Amino acid sequence: MDNFAEQLVKKEKNSADKAKTVLTYVFGILITVLLVVFAFLQMGTVFCMLGLILAVGSGYGTYFIGQNSYIEYEYTFTNGELDIDKIIAKKKRIELITAETRKFTAFGKYTDELEESEDMTVVLSSDNIASHEYYADFEHPEHGSTRLIFSPNEKMLESIRRALPGKLRNSQ
Repeated sequence: MDNFAEQLVKKEKNSADKAKTVLTYVFGILITVLLVVFAFLQMGTVFCMLGLILAVGSGYGTYFIGQNSYIEYEYTFTNGELDIDKIIAKKKRIELITAETRKFTAFGKYTDELEESEDMTVVLSSDNIASHEYYADFEHPEHGSTRLIFSPNEKMLESIRRALPGKLRNSQ
């Protein structure tokens, strides 16, 4: 029987993320308005058309950059393999990492007291709510020593726990 679980996690914005988004929109709109004003001051010249083209480009760029601040993570667990994808603005999907739970060397609730070695690759794919975060340490073929920080729900946790190596499963 297949062991399958899937979860979509929306990254909650902290105050720094919110400030970046607001500043992006404010400066983008300001630049767009300034370009439109410049274009209308140059009536009948090549600069008028150039100003309008740049204003449209600036407006689109502002929208595009602002939308890219909306991030979700998709966790897919299938028969001991955990795949994590990053979804940007509900349009673009980036495959972050694939991990085999049988190869986990450590797994549990994440706290700030956990030490990370200098050569460790940290893959952060959580919802930014500390009380929901778990970690998994393992050796990855491409990244070497890796720590995954993520926010699984109960169904995902149960599926992962069933596939953990015996020594980790018994310590849970």
